Amino acid sequence: MKQSILNILFSLISFLIGYSIALLTGLELIQKAILIAYMIQWIAFIPAYLFQTEKFYDLTGSITYLTVVSYVSYHSYASMNVNIGSIVLAACILIWTIRLGSFLFMRIHKAGEDKRFKLIKPSPTRFFMTWTLQGMWVSICSMCALTAIASANGVVQNSLFYIGLLVFVVGFVFEMIADWQKSNFRKDPKHKDQFIQQGLWAYSRHPNYFGEITLWTGIAIMSLSSLSGGQYITLISPIFTYLLLVYVSGVRLLEISGMEKWGHLESYQNYVRSTPSLFPTYPKRPKNK
Repeated sequence: MKQSILNILFSLISFLIGYSIALLTGLELIQKAILIAYMIQWIAFIPAYLFQTEKFYDLTGSITYLTVVSYVSYHSYASMNVNIGSIVLAACILIWTIRLGSFLFMRIHKAGEDKRFKLIKPSPTRFFMTWTLQGMWVSICSMCALTAIASANGVVQNSLFYIGLLVFVVGFVFEMIADWQKSNFRKDPKHKDQFIQQGLWAYSRHPNYFGEITLWTGIAIMSLSSLSGGQYITLISPIFTYLLLVYVSGVRLLEISGMEKWGHLESYQNYVRSTPSLFPTYPKRPKNK
């Protein structure tokens, strides 16, 4: 009972954080978009809990990104304050979410389940909390871009905008290549029960997450010149992404899982010691044959 109350409280806090940031933008359009982001999660939670499935969890996150970006872009277009910068910024998020969403959706259906949810699904309050957290993730990550698109003159195109676009492209390509390399590695039967340490994975133990953090940094830089006043709080997007991926759902869980699977292997111990967890550097270890 106590844990259920804590789960509900944490869900409420997660919602208040996302919506409070939306209020600080001073834009009603953004506030409505963030409410929509959370409502999609809460509606999707109902069949997910009833059927005890997480198979469309990541897909719902992608649909939410598509929805809120399209919603804000449409209303900004109707208000005649959309320019080419707004279109490019929106396109960056849409391309990223379609690519990642389809990749994660195919991966979970191939695997059959997401092991992270095994102990979460039976608890309605804990499972609801994970859906609410996804609403916060979508809200905080996208809000700087949504606010920039909804600004009176659309997205400002200056040197910062193009620097941000370059950073986004680097991060997007980095993440895409890392995911592709790991997928191909796992497809090869001779690599069964082995860990990947080739390609980008020779320079970082989690290059896909490095790419994710980098691309959201690019989105924040692209949005920066279009913000003012309290809207600058929305620039926490890459910081939030870093904290989430490193300390909550990504690196931390995979590091624990990796040690359970391969921690007894000297080759894995050497890989962990010589390869940075996140930010890529040139590998110091000799390549294993």
